[in-house]
Amino acid sequence: MTALIRRFVECESPSDDAAAVTRFAELVADTVAPFAKVRMHAGARFGKILTAELQLPGRKKTGQVLALGHSDTVWPMGTLKTMPFREAEGRLWGPGVLDMKAGIAFLIFAARALRELEIPVENRLLLQLNPDEEVGSEASRDLTERNASQSKAVLVLEPGTGMTGKLKTARKGVGDFTVTVKGKASHAGVDFAAGASAVVELARQIDRIASFTQESRGITVNPGVIAGGTRTNVVAAEARTEVDIRVLKLKDAPMLEKKFRSLVPYDKRCTIEVSGGLNRPPMERSAGIVKLFRLAQKLGGEIGVKLEESLTGGGSDGNFTAAIGIPTLDGLGAVGEGAHAANESILVERMADRTALVGKLVAAV
Repeated sequence: MTALIRRFVECESPSDDAAAVTRFAELVADTVAPFAKVRMHAGARFGKILTAELQLPGRKKTGQVLALGHSDTVWPMGTLKTMPFREAEGRLWGPGVLDMKAGIAFLIFAARALRELEIPVENRLLLQLNPDEEVGSEASRDLTERNASQSKAVLVLEPGTGMTGKLKTARKGVGDFTVTVKGKASHAGVDFAAGASAVVELARQIDRIASFTQESRGITVNPGVIAGGTRTNVVAAEARTEVDIRVLKLKDAPMLEKKFRSLVPYDKRCTIEVSGGLNRPPMERSAGIVKLFRLAQKLGGEIGVKLEESLTGGGSDGNFTAAIGIPTLDGLGAVGEGAHAANESILVERMADRTALVGKLVAAV
């Protein structure tokens, strides 16, 4: 398993390099080809989308389970030079090892174990790897929702939460807005009064936008990027901010969007343009999700592992599947820390039990 994870990590696959992402998808395809029906789907400007129906023991299949992951990472090509794959301190280290190449390896080994132990499985197992999850799933969302709609359950191979590997039964919805202010340029020294500063107006708007946060309701609003102006001696004609939003409940998204669309300038000589919105619905903790988590808890207990659940502010493709009403259990991948960070790593001692849990879930759903 370690050798396979190493091959996966050393096949770099940043979201913005379609050829590299496709190379990784093809590596996974080659790995499962001896026991799977593999298809590659167009991913628009991203790499290709992989689906693979894994051949498992048992008579005629009556349903489908979707195992969902992604082939892209946040790390640029060449990261291996400064952050090479290594095994040390009871961990595997490297770009993408936690998020989420180890999770893909776990699913593959779970399928192998089911085959080798001849454990009958009632449902088809479809693996789908998306090439653009880290950048919004623009190209893959439709296929994800189609395959999920034909499934009894969705198992998401993203890493667990924290160093105990809590499973994820809820995720916040994610979106972004761009607020652009247009003012009137003038010479800051010669004709200051004739200008209407877009920068000053934006500063006042940012304070208003930040007030949209309601942490008690799980709503956060973060103006994370600002830009504007040309020179210090010019009253700025244009400025903008890019804002991240997170919501715990789908019903809160329209209210938040209304607030953005209702922004009015303090300086009437300025105008405000707003674009964007929610692009990933929340994964709300439904009865179906809870039932699936309770099953995982029971199966974990059979192998001596105590499983807990968690809510996370980050999104995954599981948000889409949960939003259309399919029971979805997330965070079934590796246990570790440092996703998107230089200390990205997984615990070697948790590789076996996570793989066993995935296999037991596939057989039990």
